[in-house]
Amino acid sequence: MWRLLRPDAMAVLNDEMARKSLSRYFAVVQDEKPAKFLIAKKLEAEFSENDSLEELWRKHAKLTEEFYKFQEKIDAEKESLKEMPTQEKSYIDLKIDIAKKILANCHFCTRRCGANRVEGNLGFCRCGSEIMVSSIFEHVGEEPELVPSGTIFTMGCTMRCKHCQNWTISQWMEKGEVYKTEDLAKEVENLRLSGCRNVNLVGGEPTPWLKEWLETFKHVNVNIPVVWNSNTYYSPETAQLLAGFADVYLLDFKYGPGECAEKISEAPNYWDVCTRNHLEAKNYGELIIRILVLPGHLECCTKPIINWIAENLGVEARVNVMFQYRPEWRAYEIPELRRRLTRDEMERAVRLAKEAKLKNFIT
Repeated sequence: MWRLLRPDAMAVLNDEMARKSLSRYFAVVQDEKPAKFLIAKKLEAEFSENDSLEELWRKHAKLTEEFYKFQEKIDAEKESLKEMPTQEKSYIDLKIDIAKKILANCHFCTRRCGANRVEGNLGFCRCGSEIMVSSIFEHVGEEPELVPSGTIFTMGCTMRCKHCQNWTISQWMEKGEVYKTEDLAKEVENLRLSGCRNVNLVGGEPTPWLKEWLETFKHVNVNIPVVWNSNTYYSPETAQLLAGFADVYLLDFKYGPGECAEKISEAPNYWDVCTRNHLEAKNYGELIIRILVLPGHLECCTKPIINWIAENLGVEARVNVMFQYRPEWRAYEIPELRRRLTRDEMERAVRLAKEAKLKNFIT
């Protein structure tokens, strides 16, 4: 059915630019290469629960270097993942142990609120210690290379976008359902077996649930690329934990370097955080960038975002210039957000992408 609804999802298989920027992703989709989490489970880690967080990070940095060297050998078929033994403690176990310690003084997002979620305290995102899921389904509305995408929507968010289209999820208007990580792993496997190209971790925002996501994939035994679908407002520590775990970074780039992020989304310092995390994503995986064009924000946001991408990530970066904005939730509080985009604004956004010489953008 999705082939009829989204013929572009089949055509993208022959899109030279898309395949170039997401070559490893396509190889994992076609089972020609293993997803990063499968490699991470085979890489031995030596650590103790008594190690300090500083010591764990030191070991993690060393193993991250080893991981990417190991991945190169796997991809070049110089090593066989199937022939490697299951490790008692692996790179992914080390990540889980670090994430557990972070949970007691939470700094997964850049706010670094320090809530002890282990003891039931809640921070800005209002996420606790058990992952809460809104829905799990095959999504046919994502970028063509992702469709059909096995989306898992989790509750809560690290931002407060007044125009949020998923506000019932991000702001806990829904109840959500608690999942054990073993059960969530089965859901991931079922998505792959049903024909999904990937598992798409979304919300809300996946960042607060990073520990649970790492634990989930410790139990996943099928080859499926992990898509980290994020608002990009996460800490340097989260960026490090995502290295060797996320195959594709599907990252929002919401605002320019001015005050728009704080005014609309209660997200101070967004530009610095967002640019840093996009650069990290390029270093550690493959990247799809989403720019939701907002009415009245072409010059202050869309233009500097597009120019920064061209200058820092390259004109071949995969970019989705999105015109799907519609006023939702509390958008009426911001005068220019009370309406949809005009035709002139859409055309202006496309011109900006072309002027920046972006070669791999879609709308």
